[in-house]
Amino acid sequence: MDLLKSLAHPTEIYALLQYKLVGQNVVHSLDTSSLSPDMQRCYELLNQTSRSFAAVIQALDGDLRPAVCIFYLVLRALDTIEDDMTIPPDTKIVLLKAFHTYLYDPKWNFTQSQEKDKAVLEEFPKISGEFRKLRSRYQEVISEIAQKMGAGMTVFLTNKVNTMEEWDEYCHYVAGLVGIGLTQLFAASGLEDPSIEGNTRLANSMGLFLQKTNIIRDYLEDIVQDREFWPKEAWSQFANDLRDFQKPSKRRDAIRCLNFLITSTLKLLPDVLQYMSYIKNQSIFNFCAIPQMMAIATLALCYNNGKVFEDMIKIRKGQAVQLIMQSNSSNSLQKIIAYYSKEIFNKIDSTDPSGEETRSILTHILLVCNEDPLDTNRSTAVGIALSQYKAPIISTTALIVLSYIYWYTQ
Repeated sequence: MDLLKSLAHPTEIYALLQYKLVGQNVVHSLDTSSLSPDMQRCYELLNQTSRSFAAVIQALDGDLRPAVCIFYLVLRALDTIEDDMTIPPDTKIVLLKAFHTYLYDPKWNFTQSQEKDKAVLEEFPKISGEFRKLRSRYQEVISEIAQKMGAGMTVFLTNKVNTMEEWDEYCHYVAGLVGIGLTQLFAASGLEDPSIEGNTRLANSMGLFLQKTNIIRDYLEDIVQDREFWPKEAWSQFANDLRDFQKPSKRRDAIRCLNFLITSTLKLLPDVLQYMSYIKNQSIFNFCAIPQMMAIATLALCYNNGKVFEDMIKIRKGQAVQLIMQSNSSNSLQKIIAYYSKEIFNKIDSTDPSGEETRSILTHILLVCNEDPLDTNRSTAVGIALSQYKAPIISTTALIVLSYIYWYTQ
């Protein structure tokens, strides 16, 4: 199925086949045989609960790898409590505010969750046990971020996101703090310059860009689960109720609101590029770059796309693999961001109320990426074009043979 979805994109097919048959250093299986049984289980939980971060976490260098693994699982446990609608609000508030203290309680776990990731709560003693084995600075960072995030989550348990400022605040608590915490871990590891720890605004923007992208993409999934994360200040300009966007009769207004939120989110990209310019360690660069590239590709897919309100859409696997395999340098990151910025640019509707602002922001992004903003031909965004990707010209016969190999080596 992955190959079929990428038939019109030869470089994606080449990437899928290369990834399947050869593999890449960016993502690899970690040998956990020498680790403690509990740490082995932590990596198993990481692979079970992470849709996109597991592989890049396991590719991190040195003792940063287990630190980030535990950090992720701790925050996944916290997020699972927040998401569980079966937990009474009063109980949830107590759990969220006290959660950071459970890191130092060898026996604490929670067995009443109905969420799909409930294992991280049920087996929390294994996670907290490995947490207490980390270096003291790693422990300080993880505990402090968990405390701030838990307290922040309680603010929006009973209050919906109304203003654009509240959208920023919510995304800060659930994602911006993650970016700040990770930056502190990078500095503590010695793999990055300690001064990077002071870039809290840029680190916050890294998290906000990912979280806002997910919120935009997940409109339908959240509505089905009776959750609202699109800010009222935005959607109330186009509808009386956020659920109205599901109606075909409201599709034009829905798309205009969608484009408005994407335009707002694109403003974070210059911060993302600036932050990434400070990263020197290759494994950390890959870890940070891959999710950001997935996010800009997702925004390009969602922009001006009414399917956001009909189905849960996502980028093609071949597209994702191609991005992963090109995530190794600042130049590649700039070219990929430029490529998808041009894709959005070419989709702007002249009648869209936020169209002019979108053009202005994209023009600035292209200049930051050292691209000509007047040239909106995506193939000129060097690094992702067919000629730059160095994919061989695949004949129809060869494509059939390679596809056969792909399917039967699954």
